[in-house]
Amino acid sequence: MQKIVPHLWFRRNAQEASEFYQHALPDTRVTAAMDYPAEGLPDFQKEFAGELLTVELEISGFRIGLINAGEEFRPDPAISFLLNFDPSRDPHARETLTGVWDALRVGGDILVPLGEYPHSPLFGWVEDRYGVSWQLMLTDPQGEPRPFIVPFLMFGGQAQNRAREAIDHYLATFDGAAPGSVVTYTGPAGPATTNSIMFAEFTLAGQWFAAMDSKVDQPFSFTPGVSLAVQCEDQREIDRYWEALSAVPEAEACGWCADKFGVSWQIVPESMETLLEYPQAYQRMLEMKKLDITALRGD
Repeated sequence: MQKIVPHLWFRRNAQEASEFYQHALPDTRVTAAMDYPAEGLPDFQKEFAGELLTVELEISGFRIGLINAGEEFRPDPAISFLLNFDPSRDPHARETLTGVWDALRVGGDILVPLGEYPHSPLFGWVEDRYGVSWQLMLTDPQGEPRPFIVPFLMFGGQAQNRAREAIDHYLATFDGAAPGSVVTYTGPAGPATTNSIMFAEFTLAGQWFAAMDSKVDQPFSFTPGVSLAVQCEDQREIDRYWEALSAVPEAEACGWCADKFGVSWQIVPESMETLLEYPQAYQRMLEMKKLDITALRGD
């Protein structure tokens, strides 16, 4: 089971986005959906009564959640998704990549033009119409196989040059964690300092992640526009991850927290959808910071 599920914040258009991604991305389907309660919502959510709350997509076997909410947040490139198109698995990988690029760029912004670069014969970085950032790369079939989707954390702004510290913290926090390849800057590169991270790979709970320190001053950093939901087996796991990751008291709400680098996390039980079926569970959740499974059930 995928332990860490990225969640994307959409401004009242998660259903539309779900349909867009099913068209734009290969092997993509809806696996689950949940609605807001029909009544008992706080004033700021009353307009969503009975409407879609979340929809979960599986993209080539990788789960991503879409949150249907208000105008408070929007994804930005601080967390993007690296898509690896591997010719050893898809003989038409270049054509597949180009087709996905053409779909994602409609109504979006090109951050790095599609072309040949030292690290890949075909690479591009695009922010789609919803603000979600995708890095598309034709991979080297001779290298170690990578999963199709790898969440990619870019440390800039207030988190500049903290990628190494963050990776070490996450490796110490998660089971099934391991460091991977690391490439550092050999000299200053914009705001990136010598020996800060140009590119690093690592695994958490057996899942691949990548990170870098930005070499360009960025006007953005991590926000709840992209959060990472940790699926916990029981209350003990919720308590452990909350203790390790929550570092910003004012960001604590409904199982959400932010770590000391600004990355947003949701620390939630695996059975969250079932728990919210209990009478008044949603309303009880709104009053919580760290989630309490027993209290959600109303025991």
